[in-house]
Amino acid sequence: MALLILISVVFSVNFCSFVSAYDLDPLQDLCVAVQDSNQSAVFVNGRFCKDAKLANADDFYASGFNVSGMPTPTNLGFSVNALNVNRMPGLNTLGISMARADLEPFGLISPHIHPRATELILVLEGTIYVGFVVPDTRNPFKSRLFDKILHPGDAFVIPQSMVHIQYNLGTTNATHLSSFNSQNPGVHMISYQLFGSNPPILDDVLVKGFQLDKKVVDHLRAQFSSKS
Repeated sequence: MALLILISVVFSVNFCSFVSAYDLDPLQDLCVAVQDSNQSAVFVNGRFCKDAKLANADDFYASGFNVSGMPTPTNLGFSVNALNVNRMPGLNTLGISMARADLEPFGLISPHIHPRATELILVLEGTIYVGFVVPDTRNPFKSRLFDKILHPGDAFVIPQSMVHIQYNLGTTNATHLSSFNSQNPGVHMISYQLFGSNPPILDDVLVKGFQLDKKVVDHLRAQFSSKS
């Protein structure tokens, strides 16, 4: 496990060196994010910057990735321990973040996208099925699936904004690290956003859009809107 974590760190560094970051290039050497402005703060890339003279090593440090994160409020069986600009202020404007995902046996990270980042997955433990779909340029009603079964030490990259999933195929826990070329990649959980929106999307839109019976839509809305 220790060796794989070391490999993942090296992999992340190399990943950032050859991927053109989606986030804007830094305008200054340091832009440690602060929540509130003051007389010495400069507003850069959506966050106020701490006076560089006041920055310290703790702004560029985080720990706690030897354990899983808090379970998500779903019955899907996964948890995420994220490291982004909200947790490490020194990431501000650097165009990089990461996350640890832990999946219970047969746990699923359901279809989702990261609107601002490409994701590079490195499996540390277990057997994980990953895949993303790309629209058919000749027919927008069809798509092509790119999928793979990953084992410890395997890596897989998911292009920015592509719908993708991760699924634990095994009977034991699985863990992977993800690197993103954005300080705040964002996540859109598709089924939850469509069937759990507030206020709800019109029934007829979901019935027709997904070719479902009204009772099925009602059932799905009850399932997804009850999560928080």
